[in-house]
Amino acid sequence: MAFAPHPFTLRQLQYVTAVAQELSFRRAAARCGVSQPSLSTQLTQIEEAMGVQLFERRHKRVLVTSAGRDFIERSKRLLRDADELLSSALRSADPFSGSVHLGVLPTISPYLLPRLTVPLRKAFPQLRVLWAEGTTAALLEELADGRIDAALLAREAELGDVETDVIASDPFVLVTRPEHRLAGKSAPASAAELRDEQVLLLAEGHCFREQALELCESGNAREGEFRATSLCTLVQMVSSAGGVTVIPSMAVDVEAKRAGLHVRALASSSARRTIVLVWRKGSAVDSLLRAIAGVARDFYPRPIAEQRTKRRPSAKR
Repeated sequence: MAFAPHPFTLRQLQYVTAVAQELSFRRAAARCGVSQPSLSTQLTQIEEAMGVQLFERRHKRVLVTSAGRDFIERSKRLLRDADELLSSALRSADPFSGSVHLGVLPTISPYLLPRLTVPLRKAFPQLRVLWAEGTTAALLEELADGRIDAALLAREAELGDVETDVIASDPFVLVTRPEHRLAGKSAPASAAELRDEQVLLLAEGHCFREQALELCESGNAREGEFRATSLCTLVQMVSSAGGVTVIPSMAVDVEAKRAGLHVRALASSSARRTIVLVWRKGSAVDSLLRAIAGVARDFYPRPIAEQRTKRRPSAKR
C-alpha cells in the first residue's frame, strides 16, 4: 500500500497551534521564530489544502472558527505524539539524559525545590531539569499539550486521566500570633474553634485555597477580605494585622517560624493534601519520571516535630 503525502507538515501544525494560543499572528510568528508574512503564507496554504478556514482575521484581532477548533485540538495531540516519538528515540541510548520539563505549584516550589535540586543533579548528572510554576489548571493544560513532561500537584484536585506517583502527605496547620486565643492550646484545633474567626486565604485559582475554604466553612469561620497570591504574604499579613490563616506543613519552617508565629495542628483528617507527580499515560519518559518521584520522596521536607519523632528510637539505642 502506497503512502499518499499529507497536505500539511508538522511545522505548519506548529504555526496553527501557536496562532490559536496567542490569538495574534505577530506573537505566534515571534514564538515560532519566523517572520509574520511567512507564517501567514503557511497558514493560508494549509487552509486552502484542507478546504477549511481555521481563523477569522479581523483588524488587530484573530478568532478561531468553529470548524478550526477540532482541527487545532487534533493538531495539538499529533504534535505531542511527535514530540514523544522524538524524545523516545533520543532517550533510547540513555533515558536519564537530555532535558525534562516539570511544572510545580507555587505553594510547593519554595519549600521542596531548594531541597530537591542538588539531589536530582547528583542522581541524574546527564539530565537537565527545567521547572516552571503555575496553577493546577494551567499546568494540566500544559501537560496535555506536551509543553511539560510532568507536574507536582495536589491529588485532591481534579487531575483527569493521568499517571500519578505519591510523594508525601502534607497536613495543614493553623497559624496565629502567639497572643491569639487559639494559640493557648496544644491539642489539634477543631473546626468548631474557628467559629467567627477571620481566616486569610489565597486568591482564586489556587487549589489549596479551595481545601482551606472547605475547612473554614465547616467551622463557620469568615473569610478575610484580603486574598493573597502566596503563602508568604498570608503569613506576613497575620503577623502584622492579626487574624489566622491555614498553611501546609511543608511551609511552616520557612514561613511561620521565621515570622515568630504560633503553629497548631488541625484535628480534621481531611485537612491535608497529597503531593503527587503526574504525567501523561504512555509517556516516553515514564521510567525517568518514576525515578524523579523517588528522589522527591526521599528529600521531601518533613516537619521538625516529625523529624524529632523519627530520631528518638536511634537515640535510645
